[in-house]
Formats: sequence, C-alpha cells, structure tokens
Amino acid sequence: MGIAALAALVSCSTDRSKILKVYNWADYIDEAQIAEFEQWYQEQTGKEVHVVYQTFDINESMLTKIEKGHEDYDVVCPSDYIIERMLRSDLLLPIDRNFGDTPDYTQNVAPYIVEKFKQIEGSGKDANDYAVSYMWGTIGIIYNPKFVSEEDVKTWEVLRDPRFKDKIYMKEAFRDVYTTLLIALNKDAIDAGEKTIEELPFDTSDESIAMVEQFLNDCKPNIAGYEADFGKEYMTQEKGWMNLSWSGDAAWAIGEAKDMGVELRYAIPEEASIVWFDGWVIPKYAKNVDAARYFINFLCRPEMALRNMDEIGYVSAIGGPEILAAKQDSTQFAAEDATYFFGEEAKGVCIDPVQYPSDEIIARCGMLHDTGDRTAALQEMWSRVKGDSANALTYIIIIAAVAAIAAAALISKNRKKSRHKKSGRR
Repeated sequence: MGIAALAALVSCSTDRSKILKVYNWADYIDEAQIAEFEQWYQEQTGKEVHVVYQTFDINESMLTKIEKGHEDYDVVCPSDYIIERMLRSDLLLPIDRNFGDTPDYTQNVAPYIVEKFKQIEGSGKDANDYAVSYMWGTIGIIYNPKFVSEEDVKTWEVLRDPRFKDKIYMKEAFRDVYTTLLIALNKDAIDAGEKTIEELPFDTSDESIAMVEQFLNDCKPNIAGYEADFGKEYMTQEKGWMNLSWSGDAAWAIGEAKDMGVELRYAIPEEASIVWFDGWVIPKYAKNVDAARYFINFLCRPEMALRNMDEIGYVSAIGGPEILAAKQDSTQFAAEDATYFFGEEAKGVCIDPVQYPSDEIIARCGMLHDTGDRTAALQEMWSRVKGDSANALTYIIIIAAVAAIAAAALISKNRKKSRHKKSGRR
C-alpha cells in the first residue's frame, strides 16, 4: 500500500487507537517485522493495530513536520543530536516501561549505550526516560592496504599527507567531520588534562571552527570528492584509497569488496573519534502512545535486533548473551575486549572490531551534540571548504557516482546492503 493510500486510511479512520504511525529512515528496518508486530501486539494486548510506515531522508525534515506541523507520528527514529534538540524543546513524551505480562525488552539495551544517553544534554531530563537507542556506530577511515599502510591510518594526519593526492573521499557530514577533527586536534590538551573528550563536542567557538577549517583546507588537494553514499562503492572499485566514513558503510564495503577480490579495512585513528546513535522516541503529538511503546519494546527483542542488523548492516544497541553468541566468529576475527558493551563475558572474544571496537578505542570516542544557533556557522565553514575545492572534476565524479549507484542498485537489488542515507542525519 502506497503512502497516499495509507494517509487516506489514517484520515478516514474513526478509531486512531487502531493506527500506529511510524516514521523511520529509509532502508533502516527488516520490514517483515511490521506485520509481525501487528500480530504480536494483538497477542500481547488483545488490541488490533495497523502500522502506517513512512520514511524520511534527513533529520531536519522530520523535525520540522513535528515541531512546526504538529504531525501526529506515534514513534520516530531521530539521531542523537536531534533527540537532544527535541528534549530541549519539550517535544517528547516519557516512555512508560510497564508492559504488564509482557517482558520489558528495553532492558536489553547495553549499559554502555544507556550511559552514553545520559550524556545527551536534555535540559535536566535523562534521555533514557524519553528514548530507546536503536543503532549505533563510529566514524573512521575505510582504507585499501594495497596503497595505505596500517601505520598511516593511526593518525588523522594521513588526510593531509601529500602522498594521497586525489585519493580520498570524505563523508558529506559536517557535524561528524567537525566534531571528530576538533577532538583529534586537541589531543595534547586532552592528554594534559586541560580539555575533555566529553566537553569538546560542545565547543563551536570561532577559534575552534577556524582550527578545523584550516585542517580541512590542508586536506583539499587529497580530496577526490565529498560523498553522501557513493564513497563505499568507489572504495570497492579501488577508485579511492581512503574514505572518511561511518562504520556501517565500512562493514558493507569490506564485505562487498571481498566478493570482488579487493581487500579493504577500517581504522579509527589513535587521536580520537566519535560514536553516533539513533533512537526511538514518542513525539508529544502522538495519538497512539500505547502501541508506540509496545513497538519500541518489540524491536528490543534480541531476535528482532539480530534480524535488523543482518538486514541493514548497522549495529544494534541491544546487548546480552544472545547477541554476543551470534556475533562471535573465531574463523574471521581476532580476540578483542568488548566488555564495555557485553560485560565481563566479552573479554577476549572473537568479534568484528568494525562493529564492536575495542574498549581502548571506545574510551577515546566522544559523541555529537546539538549545536543550536551555532549550526549556521558550522555550515558556512563547511561550504567554504567545499566551495573552494569544487571544480569540473568534482561535478563529473558526482554525476558518475549517481550513475554507478543506479546501476549497482539494479544489479544488486536482492543483496543485503547497507543503503541507509546517513548524510542528512548529521
């Protein structure tokens, strides 16, 4: 059923309690679970519900519909900094975790994620009372070891190394890039105890913006293009040697490249990086709060978390023994310390370090925050950096990339790929 038909269904319905409006990123769920939820909800509550499922491409368009248009979506999936903004604007309802005879599966969220959500600045509100984390990941460098060494990618300085002229793609995500580089460029101050990884992401001063802008300008001779989604494709085709990207893209690219006989790796440089999160929330204009909270609870069941991870390529916030058992593979991965996520039983487990970085790496990762009225200053900086480097080659690359993605979609439509457009999220 199309969106128009679903909208008509909602508008014609005289019983809104039987409709659940879900607003999510495109390609960000195993959609078979939607019908399964409808049946499960009736089994658990004795009530009927029909899910109206719609998708968005950028956080801000979703937020505008709720904040300005008072859209009555029942459950939506914003990113960390938007959750922060919605909390500050009093746009979220607290989530009641009392499900009667139904278990509270939201308790399966890893303690690490719960602690990170406590760092969301919600004007005195604990984000864990208003949001349940869904997926998470890091930002780092996808690289081809044929051209770039493991030693090279131990530092973000590799991005401005003249050996890699026109060989690097950078994610079109100004918040992620700015925050990551700001933390990295302040490594000495962090080591000296003058600044902290927790405080730096809030710093959008003119001086800090200028520092990051200078670094990005130094990188420009090496940047072949700024990409929303085609970077990982180009890496598998060896059109680029490095790609500043998200871990979800890296996991997809590494797997896809292996099938093509190309080796790719993912590294988080030693100075610092960031972790990002998406989470389910119930907006204040929701009409079916009960079904919304049950929907969130349903997605926190371990079997649903595993299916969603398999379908979309990103990493669930759900921890616990079921996830740990499913993710271990001694034939592919070396032993890592993932105790921060799974507890003591995850000390020395063979698990994918792209999806679950070691405890040592996670300890030097900050997180994103809402930049408020300083967002415009960051966008202007980003535009200056990109505008100075835009040339005919850049536009040719973009056009070619669009064509390549379209062709790949036709050829690989039945493959399980991570096609979540994260560019607009940050």
